[in-house]
Amino acid sequence: MPELRIRTIVSMPFAENTYLLGRPERNDAVIVDPGFEPNAILAELRDSELKPVAILNTHGHVDHIAGNAALKKAFPELPIIIGEGDAIMLTDAEANLSAPYGVPVTSPPADRTVREGDRLDLAGLDMEVFEIPGHSPGHVVFVLPDDPPVVIGGDVLFRGSVGRTDLPGGSFEQLRHGIWQKLWPLPSETVVYPGHGPVTKIGYEKKTNPFVGENA
Repeated sequence: MPELRIRTIVSMPFAENTYLLGRPERNDAVIVDPGFEPNAILAELRDSELKPVAILNTHGHVDHIAGNAALKKAFPELPIIIGEGDAIMLTDAEANLSAPYGVPVTSPPADRTVREGDRLDLAGLDMEVFEIPGHSPGHVVFVLPDDPPVVIGGDVLFRGSVGRTDLPGGSFEQLRHGIWQKLWPLPSETVVYPGHGPVTKIGYEKKTNPFVGENA
């Protein structure tokens, strides 16, 4: 199995993790969840001599899509890919929660939407789409069958926590069910790259997570 190359760019003010994913032997990359600091993403692409091939949005909240427009302007051919249920958030500042905070932000519309079980083959990465709503109605995660497997998880599962479910369209029951049914069956060594905070592993969260772990 080829190695995975992941670069993380933390975008303020929400300390949101943007990821650049690719293979070390290749110069193309996928951008996941570009946040409020697109210039930092563009600088990393330039400094690392990486060619972006797609923008993946795990969900449509503003802190995960705020950089879409600037990246699409810099690379007009880049497709924006998001879960079918959150696609409306890209172009609706009320739905993506930016307007309620007084800073309306929109993104170009989706070029492609994905659903449970879809597969993506981009930049040498084979990814399966899991739908795990609860933080947002159409939240998806991208699972790479590497060794160990990798979950690009957005705001589903964090180290010691889970995505908040008190936002419009949120549901803790849905979120917990999705984690239990779709993430817990993955191997314990599966690495989770979350939308905020540090990397974690499925086995660690199953044992210790206070919201969805064994003793929750």
